[in-house]
Amino acid sequence: RATMKSLRFISAEAFVSNTELARKSLSDVAPDLFPLLFKASYLLEQGEVIHDLVENWPLVDFNIGKLLGTTVDYQEDLSYRTCSACLESCLTGLRDYVLNHPSPYVKRLKVADLTGIKDVEVQFCECKKTMGRWTRTQMLSKICLELLVYLQRAECDPGTFEISINVLIDLFVTERNYELVVQALLKKCCCPLKICCMAFRADNLALQKFFYIIKLTDPSLLHKLEVVHNVRLEMEHLETLFNSIHFPLLTSLTLPARTFNVQRFTATDEWMLTNIGKKMGEMMQLTELSISFSILTGRIQKLLSPLKTPLKMLDVSNCSLNHADMAYLANSFHANHLEALDLSGHNITDLYPSTFFKLLSHSSSVLRSLTLEDCNIQDSHVNMLILGLSPCQKLQEFKFLGNPLSSQALKHLFTFLCELPMLKNVEFPVPKDCYPVGITYPIDDASLCRFDHQKYESVAKELNLILLQSNREDVKASTPLFGSYDAAVQETNNELGAYLIKSFKEVLEKFTTSLNKMS
Repeated sequence: RATMKSLRFISAEAFVSNTELARKSLSDVAPDLFPLLFKASYLLEQGEVIHDLVENWPLVDFNIGKLLGTTVDYQEDLSYRTCSACLESCLTGLRDYVLNHPSPYVKRLKVADLTGIKDVEVQFCECKKTMGRWTRTQMLSKICLELLVYLQRAECDPGTFEISINVLIDLFVTERNYELVVQALLKKCCCPLKICCMAFRADNLALQKFFYIIKLTDPSLLHKLEVVHNVRLEMEHLETLFNSIHFPLLTSLTLPARTFNVQRFTATDEWMLTNIGKKMGEMMQLTELSISFSILTGRIQKLLSPLKTPLKMLDVSNCSLNHADMAYLANSFHANHLEALDLSGHNITDLYPSTFFKLLSHSSSVLRSLTLEDCNIQDSHVNMLILGLSPCQKLQEFKFLGNPLSSQALKHLFTFLCELPMLKNVEFPVPKDCYPVGITYPIDDASLCRFDHQKYESVAKELNLILLQSNREDVKASTPLFGSYDAAVQETNNELGAYLIKSFKEVLEKFTTSLNKMS
């Protein structure tokens, strides 16, 4: 559906579409028209014009999220377009803003906010080439270091040293770009473009390097911290982190798998867990917490009860929660505020059905996203599930992959899902009757694709027909067999793959060495 454009926006498009004329005429353009021209240039992917607009930016603030978001002249949100050519032009434009002397405009820019860009799976830009968070981190760091080299030259304009721009960005660091980012952060005070890290993601990074770089980011500014996958952060390291660094503005925390394992707990570990919960409550303002694939049986209350702010997002998937944990969640002050909840990997319908539905009932007025993957939800549970979901009128996303449901049960469930007015995204499992008889759940990766694809396609068409007949074309229904799209993982999958192969090789070598010693 086409989005309406104002006459001002149509005129702006016409102006920027003639690249040569637009670049020559920028000095005659009123400062308050720059935001309009920027969005028009971004829509038309006019990289050279974008570069010149940023290079000559006449305003105090450059906020890419606001500039590309819904505006009066053109309501379509373009912040979902991580177009490589456009974003590269923005970054080189910032570099040349510092170097451009003389400029037709007084240099007023103080803040360049790059955090509003949203990385999504489907790109609508013509070039189809994206610049993800990792590459943005890499490029900004490189530009900052290039600027410092230039500033050391004798012919540099003295006015350049007076420029100071805070560049707000969400950093993504792995082993491959670590050294470059460290150098840029170490030399931040000397550079006119000052990297201000608002969110930090670490993956495939040695623990020592993670501890070093997190201190360089200025943790007092951090709003979001993601430590994922190949960072071997365990409970004792987490306690050390929280004891040595304060995160006063942190609202979102993601921890890697196996951070906690209560099966190995000693009395010291119990004290350590209590201390971590206390630190999270005292020095953070957490509203989002992801602690998936840790073993936290019977300890959820100890970890979450010290929090002073209610959680809006909680991911405790595959955490081996017991009835006491679920009872705490259902009765805690977090329950009424949960907008996103992931309880995947728990047999909710058999272990604690009434407690789970109590939790669902308490969060129903605000719940937007619910994930119940590999929860052993069977045909006999569907009516109960429908009853529990009925009050969740604000639900936008429901994911329930990996559950042993028949095609008939899925049709019954989809008929109900059509009644949820805000629903936009559904991830449903391959029907059980598409797999060979005797398949066991959860299905291992080797067997995941061994189903009757023709039968699945037929069922998927029927499910989409149910949506269509209820005028719910707005709902996207899919079966991503290996999990939902993750932009960060997608961007760095080559590096992560190489790391996994290396790790596997090291394990084999150790195993071979042990065998040789035995023989």
